[in-house]
Amino acid sequence: MRLIILDPNNPEQDFPLVNKALREPDGLLAVGGCLSQHRLLNAYRHGIFPWYNPGEPILWWSPDPRLVLFPDKLIISRSLRKTLHKNIFSVTFDQAFNEVIAACADRRKDATGTWITAEIYAAYNQLHQAGFAHSVETWLGDELVGGLYGVALGQVFFGESMFHIRTDASKVAFVTLVNQLKLWGYQLIDCQVQTKHLESFGAQEIDRNYFIKLLDQYCEAPVKPFAWQTQ
Repeated sequence: MRLIILDPNNPEQDFPLVNKALREPDGLLAVGGCLSQHRLLNAYRHGIFPWYNPGEPILWWSPDPRLVLFPDKLIISRSLRKTLHKNIFSVTFDQAFNEVIAACADRRKDATGTWITAEIYAAYNQLHQAGFAHSVETWLGDELVGGLYGVALGQVFFGESMFHIRTDASKVAFVTLVNQLKLWGYQLIDCQVQTKHLESFGAQEIDRNYFIKLLDQYCEAPVKPFAWQTQ
């Protein structure tokens, strides 16, 4: 199947239907385009995300199956519960977005997979300024020791990346986020692709067609007023 090449000068260009994505590599849908706010939000709304290495063109993915977490199915291990009860860390929202994404990028330099490029950094910073991208920060005193960031649309949170430099710091950020999302009325957390780490929290793989139906149902749905701003 031939990949669609997106026009970098036309951010309003439609993506191909996700069922046109390749099976190998799984979910590769389109190449090129740009990382404008309109393009990125349109991608997430339709179950697509950018994922590419430095020096490559932008690659757009929609894998099948899709890993998701329904907030009410969160699993917290016994050891993590002990950590949470000790109140070792404090957790904030949207207080250090730039620092979190920079730390996620630094973590990925030596990891297998996509590193967060300067282009990605700038694009998601713009999404953050526009109120769509958010961060969760874990602190040990005044030191940022873990966190994560992602994109929120309606009642769906699309997780992007997390980091930690202290044991359990990113896990505490994730659990705190999921519990807060439940209070705000969120129905779905997109975890993108299968990992044992996220499955240990209760994430599960679902059919891509079902995932798209859930996006159609929840991406336009309202959350509680002043979500994120109140944290």
